[in-house]
Amino acid sequence: MPMITTRAGDFYPLHLLFKNASLLVDEKTEDLPDDQTISKCLEHLLVKDWFSEPEHAYTALLLEENAPAPAGYKFIPLRALFDEERPYSPKAARAHALLCWRSRTHFCSACGAPLQDDKFETARSCMMCSEQFFPTIAPAVIVLIEKEGSVLLARHSQKNTDVYTCLAGYVEHGESAEEAVAREVKEEVGITIQNIRYITSQSWPFPDQLMLAYKAEYKEGSFHLQADEIDEVKWFTRDNLPSIPKPGSVAHKLIMGLI
Repeated sequence: MPMITTRAGDFYPLHLLFKNASLLVDEKTEDLPDDQTISKCLEHLLVKDWFSEPEHAYTALLLEENAPAPAGYKFIPLRALFDEERPYSPKAARAHALLCWRSRTHFCSACGAPLQDDKFETARSCMMCSEQFFPTIAPAVIVLIEKEGSVLLARHSQKNTDVYTCLAGYVEHGESAEEAVAREVKEEVGITIQNIRYITSQSWPFPDQLMLAYKAEYKEGSFHLQADEIDEVKWFTRDNLPSIPKPGSVAHKLIMGLI
């Protein structure tokens, strides 16, 4: 099914209004906005982009960065939706990822002509050469390594926080997800692992990741940290964990033994 740019007043039941990575909700109930709120945002030219997906019954809008919250509403971080697992969270994640993709997909990379929404697919098409461009998804792996009742957690140098989390990285061309797990662990901390087991997956729209979660067991080797990626790595027992990622993330679930 295609994305469509609807006429003003022609909206679908779920109204997802974003500013950067935040979602507009009612101040008291945290319900999503109504049709009137969308219309006012469009009327006051506060919208950078907007579209609807009839198949998923929502209308999504990306507001200008200086757009104020309408009276009676507030912005909450999209990340908070994962913590609370609200019913509309999956559609909000999808809408935000598509808005991010649309914001950087304006011109054809083959001929340079402007792109428009495809009439039949969730895609954008070139007005001149008919080349199609589909939303991108970046597959990434995340792994919890276990040894004798302890779990291996790392503090990442690029995050600039005291949070310890699982090792993770992107899948490269020509390798399986399991091969990516073993490679990332070897590159980042220098050890080898065994018994790599797929656990679950999670869409992570910041902006377009698909997280593939694994568990594995320590096999051999001593730590040799990739300095530009990892500041520190330690073994922890679950009854003595450091600061870890917030609930809602697949990393939190892995570390806490919830999956």
